[in-house]
Amino acid sequence: MQGKIALEEHFAIPETLMDSAGFLAESVWPELKSRLLDIQDKRLKLMDEQGVEMMILSLNAPAVQAIPDIKKANEISIRANDYLAGEVAKRPDRFQAFAALPMQDPDLAIRELERTVKTLGFKGALVNGFSQVGDGQTPLYYDLERFWPFWAKVEQLDVPFYLHPRNPLAQDARIYQGAEWLLGPTWAFGQETAVHALRLMGSGLFDQYPGLRIIIGHMGEGLPYSMWRVDHRNAWVKAPPKYKAKKKIAEYFNENFYLTTSGNFRTQTLIDALLEIGADRILFSADWPFENVDHAAEWFDSATISEADRKKIGRDNALKLFKLEDRSAAQSGKAQAAE
Repeated sequence: MQGKIALEEHFAIPETLMDSAGFLAESVWPELKSRLLDIQDKRLKLMDEQGVEMMILSLNAPAVQAIPDIKKANEISIRANDYLAGEVAKRPDRFQAFAALPMQDPDLAIRELERTVKTLGFKGALVNGFSQVGDGQTPLYYDLERFWPFWAKVEQLDVPFYLHPRNPLAQDARIYQGAEWLLGPTWAFGQETAVHALRLMGSGLFDQYPGLRIIIGHMGEGLPYSMWRVDHRNAWVKAPPKYKAKKKIAEYFNENFYLTTSGNFRTQTLIDALLEIGADRILFSADWPFENVDHAAEWFDSATISEADRKKIGRDNALKLFKLEDRSAAQSGKAQAAE
C-alpha cells in the first residue's frame, strides 16, 4: 500500500541518546545510534521504499520523563521540540511532530503543549509513561487530579495524546528479578502502559473530558484481549465497580482510545483488535528505529484484512485524527482539473 502514515517513530537528541542504550545487544548500538540521530537520510529512503508517505516523529524514551529535576526536564523538552520543529520544516510533506512534555509539572506541560501546538504546528504529544520527581523514586501517573488541568488543555487544543511505554522503577519491578529478559518491549513495557491506561479509564477523567483521545501502541498493549474480563470478572457477584468512572471500562476504551500496530506485526493480533475496537480506531506504525520499517510495511501490506480496512488503518484514520492534508487527493484533483 502506498501513502501509509506512521506515528510511533522516534528520534533522539544528544542529551537523550543514551536512554536507548541497553535495550538491544551492544554489538548493534552503532546502528541503533545512527538510526536515532538520522531523520532526513536513511529514514526517508526507507519510507520511500516501503510506501510510507509520512512519519509523525517523537523523542525516544524515557528521556524527559526520567529527569526528576523539573527545570532540566523543561529545558530538555523545549530543546528537543525546537530541534524537531526545525527538522519537520525541512520536509513538512514527509514529517510531522509530537511534543515532548515535562509532565513533572502540569503547568509547565500545559505551557509547552500550547507552544508546540499553536506556534510550532505540532500534532499532539507523546509522553513516555509516568514521570519521576524529587529523588527520582516517586512516579507520577496522569490520572492524579493534579493533572486534570493539563487534560483540560489537551481537550481544548483538540490534539491526541500518545501514551508511550517505559520500564517500571526498580522498586516496582521486583517481579522481574531473575527474569530481566522480560523487561522492555518483551513484556514490562506493555504491562506498565496497560495499567496506566486502565488508571486513566477508571479515574473519571473521560467523564469530565469526553473529547480526549489517547493513543497506545503495540496493538493496544494487550488490552483488547483482556477488556471483556476487566468488566465482567465474577459477574455472578452483584457489586458496584470500585473505580470512580461512571461507565464500564470498555466504553472508555472504545470511545477515547486509538491503537497502533507499532512493533506488533501479527495478523491474528490485528484481527482481535479489529473485533474489539474497530477499524476506525487502529493506525499503522512501525516503531522505527527499534523495529524495521520494511518488517512493518511488508507485513501490513499483505495482512489478510479487507482493502477498505487496510486503507483506513494505513492512512485515512491518521488523516482524520491529526487533521492532515490529503496530498494524494489534492494532487489527483489537480490532475483531473488539468485534463
